[in-house]
Amino acid sequence: MDDARVKRLTLIACVLGSAVVFVDGTIVNVALPALRADLGASFADQQWVVEAYLLLLSSLVLVGGSLGDLYGRRKIFAVGVGGFGAMSLVCAIAPSIAVLIAARALQGAFGALLVPSSLAIITSVFGPDERPAAIGTWTAGTSAAIAIGPPIGGLLVDALSWRAIFAMNVPLVLVCLWLVIRAVPPCPGDRTHRVDAPGAVLCALGLAGPVYALIQQPTLGWSDPEVWMPLLAGIGAFGAFFAYERRAADPMLPLAIFRSRNFAVGNVVTFVVYAGLGAATFFVVLFLQQIAGYTAFEAGLALVPSTLVLVTLARRFGALSVRFGPRLAMTVGPLVGGAGLLLFARLDERGEFLTGVLPASLLFGLGLAITVTPLTATVLQAADRRHAGLASGVNNAIARVAGLVAIAAVGAVVSAQFSASVADRLPADRLDASARAYVTEARSRPLSVPEGRVSDVVRGEVQASAVDAYRAGMIVSGLLMLAGGIVAAIGIQNPRREEIAQAPRNVAAPV
Repeated sequence: MDDARVKRLTLIACVLGSAVVFVDGTIVNVALPALRADLGASFADQQWVVEAYLLLLSSLVLVGGSLGDLYGRRKIFAVGVGGFGAMSLVCAIAPSIAVLIAARALQGAFGALLVPSSLAIITSVFGPDERPAAIGTWTAGTSAAIAIGPPIGGLLVDALSWRAIFAMNVPLVLVCLWLVIRAVPPCPGDRTHRVDAPGAVLCALGLAGPVYALIQQPTLGWSDPEVWMPLLAGIGAFGAFFAYERRAADPMLPLAIFRSRNFAVGNVVTFVVYAGLGAATFFVVLFLQQIAGYTAFEAGLALVPSTLVLVTLARRFGALSVRFGPRLAMTVGPLVGGAGLLLFARLDERGEFLTGVLPASLLFGLGLAITVTPLTATVLQAADRRHAGLASGVNNAIARVAGLVAIAAVGAVVSAQFSASVADRLPADRLDASARAYVTEARSRPLSVPEGRVSDVVRGEVQASAVDAYRAGMIVSGLLMLAGGIVAAIGIQNPRREEIAQAPRNVAAPV
């Protein structure tokens, strides 16, 4: 096979494998109401279907890159792709919510193997002059997949079942594996370094403890040992993680990289911006289906305008940030995006698309388009050139962790607001036994209106409480993005022009 064909097929394999992982991080949102009805999932269960995936993906992505360096990128990429496909099949046939959550967690672990290996393969196969175009194709391909994933997933959910969104991964994975075997050249490993297994375990435990506590707190309360013990254990594990990374011979997160001001501040901005993004995409899609009555397909289309604006304008705003410096874009972008999320907070139970969803989605997308490229370029430029790959991995991991933590934390706000609103609107002493049972069931599913034989007044008040809860969640999400703009305005320094010219150009933004 000639060299050009090898490169072309290798790039297709890397785009396809990574796209499946990124799409599965968002497409499942449109299936949450359907799997709730089919498997009897609570609101906490719905959160865990998303969170279990993000937990393993975010905590292991840096380790996945190390394994590729150690054992060979082609081999680790193939293992990741194959394992992801196998777990997708388990998700598709899962008989219970517990099995589904466990399979989602393993999906995330295998995704953490293949994503960093895909970029590393592109770096090794393509020469310095070809690499920026190849990385650009990878970013465009995965972004396009993310844009079309939720609508396609919605169609599958409406026409077939929520199980179809996982089953469709299997043929894509088989094609990707065939391309790996057929075209991707062997990439020998480097056994001079070790995998930071203790760091990976401590990181995963440090994330899992607080996330578990935040998801269970609305049901159990802060005083329950099942809440405060995992919270404290997670905080302790995080402290141990940073202490270990400071003295580890081969740390997964070299803390010295954060000595650069723009790198440290840029990653703080990444965290709060992607936290707002992660929480918003989760709760908007859930609200539109379970309260506003959208079909899964219609809900999948709701955020497509945001993605299209981002894909269309991100490159243009990136060029402008080079001319005027990234500080302005990193300040204005999150402020515009946060305003878009606050517009989403104005939606009511009707969820009107043209006057409500569309303008909010467009404004939110504009804010992301202004932000994403300057933010990523600033973070990478702030790192030493030889650490460009590490800087990209850290930035991607922080973006994933942000969504993980935000869904749990904002979910706690949503649940608390729902309970408070229901208690205010429907005092228990004024309800008969059937109405009290209905309200009790509703409290386990804050963004839904359960079926049941109750009066229209009771059902209407539960629905109004769900709207109140959704609005509280979106306000918090919007404030997170606004905080990103404030942090950037205070902390980011515009680099000198010669530093811009020397910035690494072979790494990709988080998608």
